[in-house]
Amino acid sequence: MSDSGTSIALPGPRLERFTDRGVSVWVDPGLAEAGIAVAFTERGGGASSAPYDSLNLAAHVGDDLARVDENRSRVLALLGMSDLRDRLVSAVQVHGDRIRLLGGHDAGRGAFASGGRNPVPGTDAMVTLSAGMPLVMLYADCVPLVLATLTPVRCVAVVHAGWKGALARLPEKAVRVLCDAAGCEARSARAYVGPRIGPCCYRVDKKRASLFAGEFDTIAPVDGGLDIRAAVCESLADAGIDDRNVAVLDACTFDDSGSYFSFRASPVTGRHAALVAIAKGI
Repeated sequence: MSDSGTSIALPGPRLERFTDRGVSVWVDPGLAEAGIAVAFTERGGGASSAPYDSLNLAAHVGDDLARVDENRSRVLALLGMSDLRDRLVSAVQVHGDRIRLLGGHDAGRGAFASGGRNPVPGTDAMVTLSAGMPLVMLYADCVPLVLATLTPVRCVAVVHAGWKGALARLPEKAVRVLCDAAGCEARSARAYVGPRIGPCCYRVDKKRASLFAGEFDTIAPVDGGLDIRAAVCESLADAGIDDRNVAVLDACTFDDSGSYFSFRASPVTGRHAALVAIAKGI
């Protein structure tokens, strides 16, 4: 895929698990061939000790920062991006709906837990047209979301959707920023929904359920299990993304806290990640 708008036939979005030296990620090989890498990490294969064991990627949870940096390096190495280690971008996530459009000058913001440039402040979605600048956000029950366009230009976004962001329709807003930046219609965009707490384990009261039911047709106004994934997917559909262009990793972080970090399962814990990057020179 070139930024000139030349198109190639790609299979629909999908997520496949890839493991090397104990580090596991979920990727879309077809999208990678088109010059965009998307990845959702698991928690194994890292350098961190309990309760952050072992591939904790967050600097703010109390883990040894040198180990966090080593873990980030391992993920990028697995994805073939070791040369972009100092160009990684992270953010201070605040459970809001602020979206930032980033350029090449933002490369390296928050790349290293142990020093260097500060992360992008106060945001829960990052969008970029810039190649060679991996964007990463961190999770432990909230919904990881990656967005991508291929034509007329490549553009990507990573979104952190907790219940507040989902209720504020952050995914829908992020799609609009992404497509405005790329100059495309939403139906051509791709979306990838990562591991998050499921309605089986995310119990909420009737008040919170009613808030979601008032915003989303897929949510019932009763107390019980809240399906944040359903709200995110409805938000994507309302933005105009074709449901055939949405890939969902069907994993509950609470149920599978051996593979993913879960704040509700263990309040002192690490964070897994969603990452997206546009390759250089394609």
